[in-house]
Amino acid sequence: MGFEETRRRLPVVDSLPRSRTRWARPLAPGERPTPKLAVWEFTLACDQKCVACGPRAGRARADELTTDEALRLVDELAELGVGEVDLIGGEAYLRADVLLVIRAIRQAGMKASIVTGGLNLTRARADALVEAGLQLVSVSIDGGERSHDALRRTPGGWRRAFAALEHAKAAGAVISANTQINATSRHDLPELADRLAAAGVRSWQMFLTIPHGNAADHPELLLQPYELLEVFAALERVIPQARARGIQIWPGNNLGYFGPLEHELRRAQNQAAHYRGCQAGLTGIGIEADGMIKSCPSLGGPSNTGGSWREHGLRAIWERTEPMRYVEERTIDDLWGYCRECYYASTCMAGCTATSEPLLGRPGNNPYCHHRALELDAMGLRERVEQVASAGPGPFEHGLFRLVREHTDPALRAAGPVQIDDPRTSRDVDPQGSGQSIDVASLGRMITGESS
Repeated sequence: MGFEETRRRLPVVDSLPRSRTRWARPLAPGERPTPKLAVWEFTLACDQKCVACGPRAGRARADELTTDEALRLVDELAELGVGEVDLIGGEAYLRADVLLVIRAIRQAGMKASIVTGGLNLTRARADALVEAGLQLVSVSIDGGERSHDALRRTPGGWRRAFAALEHAKAAGAVISANTQINATSRHDLPELADRLAAAGVRSWQMFLTIPHGNAADHPELLLQPYELLEVFAALERVIPQARARGIQIWPGNNLGYFGPLEHELRRAQNQAAHYRGCQAGLTGIGIEADGMIKSCPSLGGPSNTGGSWREHGLRAIWERTEPMRYVEERTIDDLWGYCRECYYASTCMAGCTATSEPLLGRPGNNPYCHHRALELDAMGLRERVEQVASAGPGPFEHGLFRLVREHTDPALRAAGPVQIDDPRTSRDVDPQGSGQSIDVASLGRMITGESS
């Protein structure tokens, strides 16, 4: 069934209920949190082949939820207390029944949003999505035109992404943008801020490229941890530039961490205006297109997947499975390396688990931290990562890296590293604690050569 036919099936309503939001209230002592934001991979089918795509989107999963199943899942999301459902992909608009699901989300009193590459988000599609009840459209724009088209392997894609913003705005949706910061896109942020403001973008999420899926096959895309100093120097100029043009900055979970820009980055994100630790399985929940329920939408594998919605139902998975409670129950004894001894350890808990796990094998030590890069720089040191094992071919599969600490002074650096931290055993092997160091010489899928 096509988009127009599905659009004609939408029930005629005078209005839709006021939607809840993703904001979470404070919990009473001992109270189990409930998810407020559900990030739902509606299909893995995609019309682009991005070199940084974590789930390696392209073809639909083998057994994606049917329309009827998706509608039942919407009911369970509402019953569990979710306030916002964010539809992602792949590319959600490639399934025409997304219109029926959006309408169901809105009729259940939840906010409906979508993250899209925008390549084929035509005005007709935008009109149909907004008529169904879609409220927010976030278009992925990864830098300037040359950077974006190279990263998305789609000539003309940057211009079509901006056309998608125009179509969504004209249809009546609030528009926003999201941008991966990596070695290709990082120099484009000031120019991009002006372009987004001119397009009428209201908010802008920025985050670092995660080394999983396709990005793990292209380690040259990744920022080196020491390059954060230059990135945040640029952000110090970009943030007021964007705000002066009416754009609210919304940092991703892996950007920041207690540097001098933390308050400016997160002042609209929470009352404390600082990073509060990973929220996977606390205020957020991930859904794969075949109904697998995850604590984090950006991670895969058994240690992050609570189970199949088809087999167990949503509430049982949320309340009873260990992967959904991992972040809630872990302690600072699960941290290791620099993060274990950090002043902010008990609050930050080593930052975004979806960054540290694909990098070093398990959460608990995260070199992509502004505070850490500044502290090391003050000691004349810096950190970089070297890939030592490649990723498997599946969605969200990742390789492994080792962390090299060295002098910033090139003359001193020539004598060799100050310290090397090898990757650690996964949570599939060691569920709790800081894991065990892996002998990189014993790894399969080895990488030959070293990065500079």
